[in-house]
Amino acid sequence: MTDEAQSRQGAQTLRRVVLVVAGLNLSYFFVEMSVALAIGSVALFADSVDFLEDTAINLLIFVALGWPLARRSLMGKLMALVILVPACAAAWQAVQRFSDPVAPAVLPLVLASLGAIVVNGASAWLLARLRHAGGSLSRAAFLSARNDVLVNVAIIAMGLVTAATGSGWPDLVLGVVIIAIAFHAAWEVWEVSEEERLAAKALAGERID
Repeated sequence: MTDEAQSRQGAQTLRRVVLVVAGLNLSYFFVEMSVALAIGSVALFADSVDFLEDTAINLLIFVALGWPLARRSLMGKLMALVILVPACAAAWQAVQRFSDPVAPAVLPLVLASLGAIVVNGASAWLLARLRHAGGSLSRAAFLSARNDVLVNVAIIAMGLVTAATGSGWPDLVLGVVIIAIAFHAAWEVWEVSEEERLAAKALAGERID
């Protein structure tokens, strides 16, 4: 098999994998968000934004592999805005809770977080052998899925603290941290898109502003 054929086959495999991973993350985004709203957990609601972030990154990889840089840049900026919408909703929920933090129901929180660990772990496993095949975005998708497992563990630990104290502050504080991570992730996706826009202009021989 020629190098070109191997490269084409690798791209096709990557496209299939990231589409599966995007589907897993989008499905669990709705699951986790629904549980978060039902039990009033800011941390779990904020974590659901992360599933939308991972969906956006993997969809971007799926569509970007066959696109020119300029179109990839526009899609990346759109994905960054998609991430920001629920992140802003989570931030607004956190602001409303500061005057009276309410402790969320612990059992649904822990169960939802265990499910999140399964989804993120499966995503990281699927992406592990292909993390270098799609450039910086595919590596970012793998690292995001891997690191998200740690966030889910932190939410479970927070749930245990909440059960012991009966306070809503642990959930609120962790929620604010996760919201900050979501805003940073949106900014990173925007930065990658901007780099692709500048690269497209350079390839076209245009002046870089």
